Amino acid sequence: MVSKNQIKLITSLQQKKYRKQNQLFIAEGVKVIEELLHSSLELEQLFVTHPMFSEIPEHKKSVVTTAELNKISALTTANDCLALFKIPQDKEVNDSGLVVALDDIRDPGNLGTIIRLCDWFGIQQIVCSEQTVDVYNPKVVQATMGSIARVNVTYVDLERYLKKVSKTVFGTFMEGENIYKQALPQEGIIVLGNEANGISEKIENLVTQKISIPRFGDLQQTESLNVAMATAIVLSEFKRKES
Repeated sequence: MVSKNQIKLITSLQQKKYRKQNQLFIAEGVKVIEELLHSSLELEQLFVTHPMFSEIPEHKKSVVTTAELNKISALTTANDCLALFKIPQDKEVNDSGLVVALDDIRDPGNLGTIIRLCDWFGIQQIVCSEQTVDVYNPKVVQATMGSIARVNVTYVDLERYLKKVSKTVFGTFMEGENIYKQALPQEGIIVLGNEANGISEKIENLVTQKISIPRFGDLQQTESLNVAMATAIVLSEFKRKES
């Protein structure tokens, strides 16, 4: 059973200010929760509609009805389980190797997918502008499919951060150099911009090498790629050069 106070708390965690206030975030679905349970993240409470996760102590687990789960779920159609995890303490930015920098990414699905891509390609660090969507937004967590536990996501004053780094700062632009013809290093910062406006002018001024993904279609009418799609192509090309 879920108490009224629990319902109030859990539903409030869909908003950033209450996640920050309570230092908790929501994860839903067996796959995501399993991944997080096998990470360093600390479980606060688990809600399930039928017996599962036998390794979790009974005092940390509550069996609820489907109707009760629907009341606390952030999804349109609730899964069989929902968990609350404690938000970990911020870690220092790890500048080694390749770092992905996100300039004002607003769509939770895009951020979640980018985190998952970084996990796939072995990118350990993402730095986000302070305007980028919160990594603990339930839709972001869902889209990461557990990769949130393996990639360090840090929010910074992106302009100040880029001014301090000594590495090459790559930026994705339509007018950039063809990425397939570049000698790409295994150290550097890769900046990706806002879904509608791309990389902002103040960040563009700090980019030292502009790159682009060329269009091959005969009509050449497609305006741009989705930022998560672009991330997949760019990371694949950087890592291909490594192998």
